[in-house]
Amino acid sequence: MPKKYDLYIGGKWFKPSSGSYSPVINPANSQILAQVAEGTKEDAKKAINTAREVFDKGEWSGKPPGERGKLLWKLADLFDSQLKFFAKLESLQTGKTIKYARDSDMPFISDNLRFFAGAGRILEGKAAADYTGGMGLSLIKREPIGVVTAIVPWNYPLYIAVWKIAPALAAGNTLVIKPASITPLTLLEFAKLVEKAGFPKGVFNVVTGPGGIVGSELASNSKVDMATLTGDTNTGKKIMQLASSNLKKVHLELGGKAPLIVLEDADLNAAAEGAVVGAFWNVGQDCTAVTRVYVPEKLEPNFTRMVVEKVKKFRIGNPQDENTDIGPLISAKQRERVENYIKIGQEEGANLIYGGFRPKGKQFEKGFYLTPAIFTNLQTSMKICQEEIFGPVLSIGTYKTLDEAIEKSNSVKYGLASSVWGKDINKCIKVASKLKFGTVWINEHGILVSEMPHGGFKQSGFGKDLSLYSLEEYTQIKHIYIDQTGLARKPWHYVVYGKP
Repeated sequence: MPKKYDLYIGGKWFKPSSGSYSPVINPANSQILAQVAEGTKEDAKKAINTAREVFDKGEWSGKPPGERGKLLWKLADLFDSQLKFFAKLESLQTGKTIKYARDSDMPFISDNLRFFAGAGRILEGKAAADYTGGMGLSLIKREPIGVVTAIVPWNYPLYIAVWKIAPALAAGNTLVIKPASITPLTLLEFAKLVEKAGFPKGVFNVVTGPGGIVGSELASNSKVDMATLTGDTNTGKKIMQLASSNLKKVHLELGGKAPLIVLEDADLNAAAEGAVVGAFWNVGQDCTAVTRVYVPEKLEPNFTRMVVEKVKKFRIGNPQDENTDIGPLISAKQRERVENYIKIGQEEGANLIYGGFRPKGKQFEKGFYLTPAIFTNLQTSMKICQEEIFGPVLSIGTYKTLDEAIEKSNSVKYGLASSVWGKDINKCIKVASKLKFGTVWINEHGILVSEMPHGGFKQSGFGKDLSLYSLEEYTQIKHIYIDQTGLARKPWHYVVYGKP
């Protein structure tokens, strides 16, 4: 019998009021991994009410930052002790390779917890001065926002969840978080570590269930002070509409359509390697993944040859195998979506020069596998250029002038991530300054660190994950003014009452 997971509310595990549970499927073989509670609107309300009560009592928000930091650090230690367990479970529920989950995702989670454990101790205001000509003192104080609700995606279920958990809790907020229905297992197991670490009951709550029901309540409930989402742009728009019920703060990290620009003096082999790795890590299911490459016309044939040669070396197979480079897509629905875009790309005139088919063999029959697809002759008007595919599809286009490359890169509605490759760093920086993306990497694509912010421009959302900028997202600024002279001596007092 598959394991059953309930809802985690107020430090206790509750059965869903619906009485229903949904299966979590292993995308590599379609086997059921576990049964997870189908939360309802009532369950979401229960979690929000609990978080509200705990916050208002001040048991967590009133703790010194150092004490909150100690618990986050303890949580990181507990996580490290079970890192291999979490890596395997993440790999099983998402289909990402075990080596990627273990050697990339999990260590970053640990680092992020420790970063915010310390960062929460240095929250500060920017002003403590007299701005009135000797009559008073102004202070700036950063305070927790209150009850935060978070909705996290299926492509990095725990990795991105911790991007929200760590700063929200470090700042003194209480949290209700909803994982994606198809990948909730690592976050539910993480709740056990939160409990073991000794966080006050009700500070951290997990409610699983349909986004249209649980997610909608988390975004619209008037007892919530802030809603944060990492997901697609259409969902982000819905969250904004729902959040308007009480004008709660909204933080969104949404879709992407990352370009990679190759300059004429670039190390072509390095750029090709960057494009391949950037396009196909996590099977392309990444909002920062390279989706479009723009290469000088004269370099395109050689560049494309290098890309294809590198992709041919990928080993597709069971993600639990240490030798596997490419696992399955997350679901049959997602594979069909990607296949449809590949078909559209061909119909629109792009040249499919490699891949884009389901691999043959018994080991692939029950999983959602798809070989990486490479297009050339990319045109700006094409759907595969403009829309987020979220799968292993890389399209290569050309340019005659650098201004053309920049224009093509900026032509999409998204603005999350991009990269520039070249040996002339001054030229790379000039190009980077003209790209309308929240992150521009130079001679690299995909590097994220806890100390630097991550977030988008345009319809890729607003607000930042990671870094001190993220910590500021989960706080609000209060101005405190101290009178040092007496009310009657203030000039504006005379305006109201007249001079004595």
